[in-house]
Amino acid sequence: MKYYFIILIAIALTITSCKKAEEVKNTETTFVLSNDMLKTTTTAVASLQKIKNELTFYGKITADNNKSIDVYPLVGGNVVKVNVELGDFVHKGQVLAIIKSTDIADFEKQLIDAKNDLLVAKNNLKVTQELFEGKLNSERDVLEAKSMADKAQSQVNKIQETYKIYSIKTGSIYEVKAPISGFVIQKSINQDMLIRNDRSENIFDIAEISEVWAIANVNEIDINQVKIGNNADVTTLSYPDKVFHGKVDKIFNIINPETKAMNARIILQNNDFLLKPDMNASIKVSYQEDKSMIAVPSAAIVFDKSKSFVMIFKDRNNIETRPVEVFRQVGDTTYISSGLKENEKVITKNQLFIYDALND
Repeated sequence: MKYYFIILIAIALTITSCKKAEEVKNTETTFVLSNDMLKTTTTAVASLQKIKNELTFYGKITADNNKSIDVYPLVGGNVVKVNVELGDFVHKGQVLAIIKSTDIADFEKQLIDAKNDLLVAKNNLKVTQELFEGKLNSERDVLEAKSMADKAQSQVNKIQETYKIYSIKTGSIYEVKAPISGFVIQKSINQDMLIRNDRSENIFDIAEISEVWAIANVNEIDINQVKIGNNADVTTLSYPDKVFHGKVDKIFNIINPETKAMNARIILQNNDFLLKPDMNASIKVSYQEDKSMIAVPSAAIVFDKSKSFVMIFKDRNNIETRPVEVFRQVGDTTYISSGLKENEKVITKNQLFIYDALND
């Protein structure tokens, strides 16, 4: 009896030990979000939204035509000095180049002659007025003398205004000045160059690029989808990780016969001057469709084993792995066609860690 009693006690202890081991095992497999993890975990509410679509086009960055100015030489002559290079930033009124010109010498002579004529006309008017006061001539003589003085003054004013327009300095010097502040985007002048009087080509292009255009080439098949006011995201090869945001501002309703595409213009703020004219650009234009669907942040989607999942958060002890059908992803938003209901919470940060913990 004593032997059987010992065996029964051993069996009981073994059963109790197994139950405790099973309880420990169950406890270990139950996932509970720790306090530290809970602090860093973020969620988002699934909501019913209008479906967005996105089209990708290629294009170029250009300067705003309204803020780009061609600078022409108003006179011919010898280029004494060029103060700027291609790509330099210049301020309005800054001297870009200095030209020594015989045309300027002619203006200087004209000004000297005009001032002499004015001096003679004023003296003549003074003498005529004195003779009139002495009853030695008529009022008509005074009026004629005054008219000649006014004409001489007008000629002097005209030449002096020409001096201002041409930025004429003494010594037959003509200064080419920047008409606006901006970047030199084209330059076709060098020191010691001789410029002809009849030159028709510009010597500088200056563009103010704090605001630039992205010109998208819209394929014929997509023309009906692109509207004024559509949101647009622009990226470039130089800054692949930086997105420039804008809106479609203008649609050029003609087809380029060479590219078979229509152009659409997007205005972009460029305060840091990162975007340069003639840069190649990738342009994503988004628009809304008529139907709605459940939408969540794209960060909430976990892709594993050729399937998509979201982590449904109810509380720290109740987190569910839910398979979903993804209809479309547009930027930071993903549209779900099935598997998710409106107002359910999905985890958007730490979701991969939690998925691995629950499903390994």
